[in-house]
Amino acid sequence: GLVEIASWLDIDTDDAPEVDRFIDIGETITSGRESLSVIHTPGHAPGNITLLWPGHAIVGDVLFAGSIGRTDLEGADPTVLMASIREKLLPLPDETNVYPGHGLFTTIGQERATNPFLR
Repeated sequence: GLVEIASWLDIDTDDAPEVDRFIDIGETITSGRESLSVIHTPGHAPGNITLLWPGHAIVGDVLFAGSIGRTDLEGADPTVLMASIREKLLPLPDETNVYPGHGLFTTIGQERATNPFLR
């Protein structure tokens, strides 16, 4: 989850602030020197978002190393999930690092080449 991703990115979570507002689709979030774009990637859940910045994507439970998000949950939709992946994630450069909600990180190129769900 969040703590795992923060450790990969060498971000200290001990002093993380409390949530004080929700973010909007299309918004740009600035954190330190980085600007992250918020894109809507529904399918696993209707409100899923992906945070993008050059060379990186935090995708939550949309895409995993060798797999995709579950679609057997309430509000999930396999057709919408695949559209999110194909239209919003796979167009990213091969070298884009992908940080899922849990499990190992991967790259867009690795998933494009080897993920059986994307064939």
